[in-house]
This record gives sequence, C-alpha cells and structure tokens, in this order.
Amino acid sequence: MPQRFQLQPSPVERAAGIVNDASAPQIVSLFCGCGGLDLGFEQAGFNTVYAADLRSPAVSSFNHNRAPRDVARVSDVRILSAASISKCIPDAKVDGFIGGPPCQSFSRGNRSKKANDPRTDLVSKFFDVALDWHINKCPLKFIVMENVPEIGRYADGSLMQGEVRRLKENGFSVDIMILQASDFGTPQRRKRFFLVACNRIQQRTPFAAVESEVKDRTVRSAIFGLPQPLTFSERGGRAEIPYHPNHWCMTPRSRKFFDGSLLTGRSTGRSFKTLSWDKPSYTVSYGHREVHIHPDCGRRLSVHEALLLQGFPAHYELLGSMSDQFSQVSEAVPPTMARGVALGIRSCLYDI
Repeated sequence: MPQRFQLQPSPVERAAGIVNDASAPQIVSLFCGCGGLDLGFEQAGFNTVYAADLRSPAVSSFNHNRAPRDVARVSDVRILSAASISKCIPDAKVDGFIGGPPCQSFSRGNRSKKANDPRTDLVSKFFDVALDWHINKCPLKFIVMENVPEIGRYADGSLMQGEVRRLKENGFSVDIMILQASDFGTPQRRKRFFLVACNRIQQRTPFAAVESEVKDRTVRSAIFGLPQPLTFSERGGRAEIPYHPNHWCMTPRSRKFFDGSLLTGRSTGRSFKTLSWDKPSYTVSYGHREVHIHPDCGRRLSVHEALLLQGFPAHYELLGSMSDQFSQVSEAVPPTMARGVALGIRSCLYDI
C-alpha cells in the first residue's frame, strides 16, 4: 500500500479553525455545499448551527469536516421555512443567514442557459426564508448572499433591485460588491458577487470586507512540492490514496500531455488551460473534463490541489466520487474570501 502521510493542521490553521462554541455568534447556512462559505465565517469566529443543501455528497463532506457534529442536512431549500428550521435547532439564537444559491442560470460560463430556469427562483427563496426568520422568529443581525457577478445584471438588474428593496423595508442597510479572491490571500483569480445586509439598529460602523495583507498568491505558494497524486485508474479505496484522500486526478489520455504541445501558463481552449507557477490560478470552476492542467503539463490537477487553490486548509477532505469532489470544489466559495467578509461583519456589528 502506498505511504499515507498524516496531514495535521498547521499552527496558523489551528488558530483559524472551525468554531464549535455555543457562545459564538450563530449562523444558518442555505445552499451550503461542501462548506467553503461556512468555513470562512467559522474561521472569523462564527458558529454554524444549521446548514442545508440538496446534494448528498456535499452534505457528507460538510459534516465530515465538522465531526462529530452533523450540522448539515440534505434538504430542498424550496420547502424550508423559519418554522421548519427552528424545529431542528429549537434553542439556537441565530444572528445571521448566509448562502450561495445555485449560480448556473446566471453564470457566463454556462453555455446552455434556459429561459425561465427554475434555479433563478432560489435567490428569492433564500431571502424569503431569511426574512421569514427575521420577521416571525427573531430579528437577524445580518444576511449574506454570494453568487457570480452576472447576477447583478440579470433581468436588467431587477432581480437584485427587488431583493435590496425588501431588505431595506425590513430594517437592513445593504452593500453590494464584486470582490476578487486574490485580494483575500487566495491563490486564484475569481470574482464573486456579495450582498451584505446589516441590521440598521445594531450596525456600529459601515461594512467593509477585510482584505489580506498578502495579495496575488501564486500557484507555487499553494501546491509546489506536493508528491505525485494517484491517477484514477490506479486508485483503490479511499485509504490507499497517498498523502491526502483527495490527492487523486484524472488519468492523462490526450496526446497533448505527451507530445510537448502544452506549455506552462498557456491556454488551448477551455479544456487545456495550463497553470503558471508564478501567477494565481485561473478560476477554479471546472466543467466536464475541464480541470486545469498542472504547471508541469503532464496531468490535470488533483482534487486536493484544487482545494488548496480555492483557499481551503490542507487537512480539509471531500467525500464522494471524483466527479462529486470536483463539482464540490468548483462550486465552493473560497474560505479565505468568506473570512474577509465575515471579519467585516464582525467589525461593523460586534465589539471586537
């Protein structure tokens, strides 16, 4: 059996680890995925007490990294309400709701968009549930929604304008911004839309996300020196993947991997984007067999490498098939970015 190295959290990762503290501000997370947005908030001192997502592998990954707590549930957000969530966490004093509704109906990378895509309605549903809690359960301090930048222009801007209007009508100040992941210490260029709504009565200062002192981290800083991953055809059970259970990759098959036509930092269409060692990664968002090429040009990235480029700590693990894992990491919010937003919320709403 190949040697399996035991990855332990570094001191820095321990200091910015997952919170399990009943006295910490408590949050509810919808469309939680594998937990990137939550991890950033948890690293900033918040505590996720309830999370929901429709995809079972993502929920399993979320809970696996927060064991023994089973925080996340496989749930269809379309049928959730404040009352149904409250039954699951009857004693929770929730401060905020966070979530990233599915972005495929807005994303520029989706070449098969459909008119009247039902996923569009999930944005309003997210705010429906959060405001249901705010009005009928107890007032919230904040609501945060993340998505792709294109959502702000959807339907000539009317979708987000309508949500901003009803948030303001219910006592929130609202900030909308497009943030760049590399400004938050993520070794990746990735722009994301954030809507941050803060309770006007409780807000102490204007909201501002807290950027990293180290910007534009490179691919080299994240994945250089890792051992070779196991390829899909070689893999056995989860325990047989060397170094880290997600350090496996697709088996190289295209002649491009062998004929010298791939060059570091050069792109050949959507399917052959080769990373540069000394620049941030392209956006970690992979379609069918479009996982980026490792800078050495001989293979595609492993799941573990993609997680590191998303800003996840080295000990974070995903469950499910390889396809499941790549979907989870592609759809995740970079935790480093989420942490900057969460620290901004702590600054403007809490005495820290």
